Amino acid sequence: MARKPAPAENEGHNQFDPSHSEIRIMPRDTLAIYIHLVWATWDRLPLITPAIERPLHRVIALEAQKMGCTVLALNSVPDHLHVLVQMPSTVTVAELVKRLKGVSSHFVNDVLRPGLPFKWQGFYGAFSVSRWDVERIVAYIQRQKEHHQAGSLITELESVSEETEPDSN
Repeated sequence: MARKPAPAENEGHNQFDPSHSEIRIMPRDTLAIYIHLVWATWDRLPLITPAIERPLHRVIALEAQKMGCTVLALNSVPDHLHVLVQMPSTVTVAELVKRLKGVSSHFVNDVLRPGLPFKWQGFYGAFSVSRWDVERIVAYIQRQKEHHQAGSLITELESVSEETEPDSN
């Protein structure tokens, strides 16, 4: 009687059998996009007053949440604002900034200070943040007023010009 050859190593194994020890579950996508945004008032005028600061922050945070972002930090000084968000892959930075600036300026002009013009500069700074630096950036944003009073600013994180050039060392 002829013998059948031994099956090949994987032959006869059902790759989808959950009892098979080598089966790997396909991991879900892991996405952690952290963006630090900075934008300034028109001509850097001190338009963010104590009277409008909290409601302004609230409307910006709510709009970011509507877009699927998680606001990790948000703070301002009279002439500019910082926000750190975790973004979904479905939203671009440009779309997010356009909506946050548009909704917030309309809110200030229509609700908080009708008759007193409020607007943002046309450009902004957007900086990707490593997940290992999130806590440091959150702390920096939370202490904006102290940093400005003490002059302990991180220049790269304060830029709202059209382009930020890296140090040439």
